[in-house]
Parts: sequence; structure tokens; C-alpha cells
Amino acid sequence: MSDTALAVALCLASAVAYAAAAVAQERLARAGAARSAGALLGNGAWWWSAVLNAAAALLHAAALRYGPLTLVQPLGALTLVAAVPLGARGAGRRVAATEWRGTLATVTGLGLLLLPASGPAPDDTLTLAEALAVSGTTAAVILLLTAVKDPRSGLRHATASGLASAAASALTQTVAVAGGRGGSLFSFRVVAVALLVVVFAVGGMLLSQRAYRGGLGAPLAVVNLANPLAAAAIGMVLLGERLQGGAAGALLAAAGALAAARGVLLLTRTPPVPAPAPAPVPGSAPAFAAAPPTAPRGALTPAHHH
Repeated sequence: MSDTALAVALCLASAVAYAAAAVAQERLARAGAARSAGALLGNGAWWWSAVLNAAAALLHAAALRYGPLTLVQPLGALTLVAAVPLGARGAGRRVAATEWRGTLATVTGLGLLLLPASGPAPDDTLTLAEALAVSGTTAAVILLLTAVKDPRSGLRHATASGLASAAASALTQTVAVAGGRGGSLFSFRVVAVALLVVVFAVGGMLLSQRAYRGGLGAPLAVVNLANPLAAAAIGMVLLGERLQGGAAGALLAAAGALAAARGVLLLTRTPPVPAPAPAPVPGSAPAFAAAPPTAPRGALTPAHHH
């Protein structure tokens, strides 16, 4: 199996694990279990989502060992694709036609992106100074995005989560490549960068948990758009990664990005599916007014934009 094929396979497995964790986190958020850190730490379902996130992160780290950031990060959008059937199944409903169209557009776009992004296995890594610069810049932007206290700030927290995940991925690649080519895993640089990976990985998970209070669809889509854009910028500016095929490859990548973006928008615009009304109990008095329909807890419902 080639390095590119192995990276793609690992990304697929990582996406499924991330999607399952996202669906679990969204249910906790909508149920009000994410109001405080103490409430989360005492919730067994949250720990299960944390285990899924950790497994997904390990698979993602392995993919970064065999594929460049410009290839691995766009495949993160498959998390949203996987979350569609998982969310529908958890809600006891069928996948809507709009969701199928969005899934097809996303997969098609990612397929177009794979061709110019499929480069050799990465061999460059961030220096300690570059790692600190990436970390500091990312932390500053995250603070700006999350400084304003707004009950409808889900998309800002989702953007911050995507940036944190992108930084964690770039730093993870440095650890994976430096340790996998005969370097010492216990050198000062590798250990320092590994600690930064933990900080951004945990921070990204907590930020996404906050973002899911308004629903899963739109925040998850924003996470999966901000993540590859930021990671691609890091890869091209600091790691010397380039798209293959020159101008034709750039056009193909642009077409793929547009198709994937359209797919993501279709997935986020899927209308909420009303929950079926409960069957009346024999002998009970009829209700004078029906309660307004609510979206099923596992549905991919867009968050309110601000």
C-alpha cells in the first residue's frame, strides 16, 4: 500500500471516530450537560466521547506520518459526512434527500482535491521557534474569537475549535515525522511540541463542545472548513508543501474545494425533522393544544447565525 493510500485509509477511520464523538457531544450539549466543566467530568457519556476523540486523534496523527497536511486536513470534512447517517440513526429517522446530495457533493469535491494534494510522505518539520510562533498566533486568534460573551456564539467557538485542531495537526506532524525517521522522541523540541499538541487538542475538543449547544450541523461544518484552510496555510508557508500539477492542479483543487463547500452548505441547511407525536393513551383526556414540534436530539440542525 502506498503512503497516500495508507494516509487516506487512516483518515477515513479517524473521520468515523470523530463523527461518533461529535454526535455524542452534541447530544450532551443540547441536554444541558455541558454547562460546566464539573458537569462534564462527572458524566460517563462525555468520557466516552473523549475516548472516541482520543482514538480519532491517534488515527489522524498516524495519517499525518504518511501524508502531507494539504492532503490529510481536507479529508477531515468526511467527519461531517459520517455524522449525517450517525445522527439520523440516533434520531430514529431516515437521511433526508438534501443530506444525500450534500454528502455526494462533499465526497466528489474531496476526490478532486486528492489528486493535486497527493504528494510524497512529509519530511519537513517545524522548528521549535516555528512551533511556538504557530501556537502563539493560534492562541491569540482563539482568544479574540471567544472573548465576547454571546449566547449565540456557536460559530465563533466552532471556528476557534477548527483553528485549534489545525495547529494541533501541524504540531502532531512534527512529532510524528521527527520521531519516525530515527530522531529521538525525548528530545527537548519533540517533548515541547508534544505538550503543545495536547493543549490544542484538548482545547479544540472543549471549544467544539461549547459550539454544539446550538446544534451539530453548522458548527461541525465550520470546524471542518476552518481546520483544513488553516492547516494548508501552515503547510505551505512553513513546511514547503505544494499542490501537484502546477496551474492545472491548482484549478482542480479549486473546483474540488468549491464542490466540497457546496456539499457542506447543503448538509448544514437541511431542515430539522419534527419528532413524531406520541400516540394517545387509551382512556386519557385529549390535549387541548399540541406542543410545537422539536428537532430530534440527534438531528443535524443548523445553529443560528449572528
